[in-house]
Amino acid sequence: MAVFAIGDLHLSLGTDKPMDVFRGWEGYLPRLEAQWKALVKPEDTVVLAGDTSWAMNLADTYADFAFLQKLPGQKWLLKGNHDYWWTTTRKMENYLQANGFDSLHILHNNACFVGEAALCGTRGWPFDDAAAQGEKLMAREAGRLRMSLQAAGDAPHKIAFLHYPPVYPGACAQELIDVLREFSVRECYYGHLHGRSIRFAVQGEVDGITYRLISADGLGFCPYKL
Repeated sequence: MAVFAIGDLHLSLGTDKPMDVFRGWEGYLPRLEAQWKALVKPEDTVVLAGDTSWAMNLADTYADFAFLQKLPGQKWLLKGNHDYWWTTTRKMENYLQANGFDSLHILHNNACFVGEAALCGTRGWPFDDAAAQGEKLMAREAGRLRMSLQAAGDAPHKIAFLHYPPVYPGACAQELIDVLREFSVRECYYGHLHGRSIRFAVQGEVDGITYRLISADGLGFCPYKL
């Protein structure tokens, strides 16, 4: 049972917002599908680190979720800054069940267990949003990350996933880093960065935690095996 991760799929099968207009994204969907099917087995787990669908409401995710449902593996979805369809966990789980999307699950204030590993995470927030509302949102995201890691219990290997980068060149989202250290997290994966921003992604070990960018275009639209 392997674990894979990829973020920022920006699916738009049910909406008119194709990503193919952006450089490097031309024909990305067939590439994603082919590479996914070549790597991921039905018994594997894939974490989708936010910005999964451009849908504006939950009902409009149907085509995108149907596409994911047909791909092998169990998929766990985080919230991203463009997941406008995101609502309460109960509503999302009910929607997935009602439509037969039994390979899709919500990673929010909980944890997914794969062997001895616990997969945890939340959206996160930009470190440089110094406004009062930004500080409030950062505190809330830190709390959600803590809740997810607490749900991991005594799992010997806790792995964290975020949508926003928790580390930047010369800076970091300290509130989130403090939570990662509190629970002795050694691996953290994040998305959000695209295009030219990818070159500035912090990757590798920083103060005992190894970071990896998993945005779709940063991975060449190929799920990353942990």
